Amino acid sequence: MRAVVQRVSSASVTVDGVVIGAIHEPGLLVLVGVTHTDTPAQAAKLATKLWHLRILDGEKSCSDTAAPLLVISQFTLYADTNKGRRPTWQAAAPGPTAEPLVETVITTLRTLGAHVETGKFGADMKVSLVNDGPITLIIDV
Repeated sequence: MRAVVQRVSSASVTVDGVVIGAIHEPGLLVLVGVTHTDTPAQAAKLATKLWHLRILDGEKSCSDTAAPLLVISQFTLYADTNKGRRPTWQAAAPGPTAEPLVETVITTLRTLGAHVETGKFGADMKVSLVNDGPITLIIDV
């Protein structure tokens, strides 16, 4: 699994003109990509890493401060751009494989005590954010 994690002051996701997920205080925006060989164990490991990742102000984590997370599925994280000018998406897992693993990340975070807002799997989403720092990390598990 792969995640792009941004420390944000605020973030929101809109589908069809309606805000479906938002955090209005410092926290993390997490874009999650899934490939064919990913497992529920990797999804749980990613969630735990996100919860304890010390990139908030004062080197604190979401678990330290109860900071919220906005988690959004993002198949394009597995784009292959090695040939030509058009990316291929062959490394990205199909929806029936990817969606349950993204849900495992969300469920595991909530089980750990996180306040998690989400996007809508497979939807055309508009994401707005105020990147704080800026701090942006790529995490592979």
